Amino acid sequence: MDLLDGRLKFRHLTLLVAIHDHGSVGRAAETLHLTQPAATRTLRELEGVADLPLFVRMPRGMRATLYGEALAEHARAVIAEMRRAGEHLTALRQGREGTVTVGALLAGTNVLLPRAIAQLKRERPQVTVVVREGTPDALQPALLAGELDVIVGRVGSAPKEGDGLRHRRLYRERIRLAVRSGHPLLETAGAALTDTLDFPWILPVEQTALRQELGALFADRGLALPADRVECTSILTMRALLLQTDMVALLPELVLHADEQLAALPIELPSVGRTVGTTEAAHRTRTPALQALLHHLDHEAALLRETL
Repeated sequence: MDLLDGRLKFRHLTLLVAIHDHGSVGRAAETLHLTQPAATRTLRELEGVADLPLFVRMPRGMRATLYGEALAEHARAVIAEMRRAGEHLTALRQGREGTVTVGALLAGTNVLLPRAIAQLKRERPQVTVVVREGTPDALQPALLAGELDVIVGRVGSAPKEGDGLRHRRLYRERIRLAVRSGHPLLETAGAALTDTLDFPWILPVEQTALRQELGALFADRGLALPADRVECTSILTMRALLLQTDMVALLPELVLHADEQLAALPIELPSVGRTVGTTEAAHRTRTPALQALLHHLDHEAALLRETL
């Protein structure tokens, strides 16, 4: 099959994605401002180019076949790249405008990313920054689909070959056990990890590397994870819970440095830490707006390395 023989058109790809998203030719045609006969004809052309069935008719609407799912995934990436190309050309023409969309993990939302965005906006006030918080399992597919320009937060080991990702490591910081100022554990001489189990915990959600590291630490010490717990990725929610209760949570050292109402317990977690950096799609061209944000992330990370 040769999809580069000139028969495949951009309109085929946009219709494919629209049918996949809306589940019917009629709704896809309406979204793309086409007549239904024109959309049906275009779908027939696309299936002819692919020489494969891309959708099956259901009692209500249409469902993508295995081939349709696969081609729709690639079509999304192509459409996203064309959208980015338009933004890139617009930014080049306008000089200092554009949009950068950032996926933010817990490790990036507290100090590094806000500081970098603040510097970027001082330098380029016409650049729009869109920030979407989430977990890696949600943000990485969005990055690969072209819905995000970069993810800022924890980066793990080198990306696996073929996963389409590129990591840049900026700094490493410790993770501490955090409580409110005045917490009873702060008055406990020689407090140990087992002492924290007398209090409710705020745990990272299961989809995070931090949760896996914490689970391994507890297992190494013959302990079960706290049963009395809340699972959360929101810094704001975690902070509010810590201030209002006697809960214990894992927080980055930089967060505790900047918050006089929270304190770190004198309990070391030697195997729990994180490397903070950026993750990008490996072969994607950076827009000027993204280049500018990365520059400020590098600068702010250098200042944080001195602090740490």
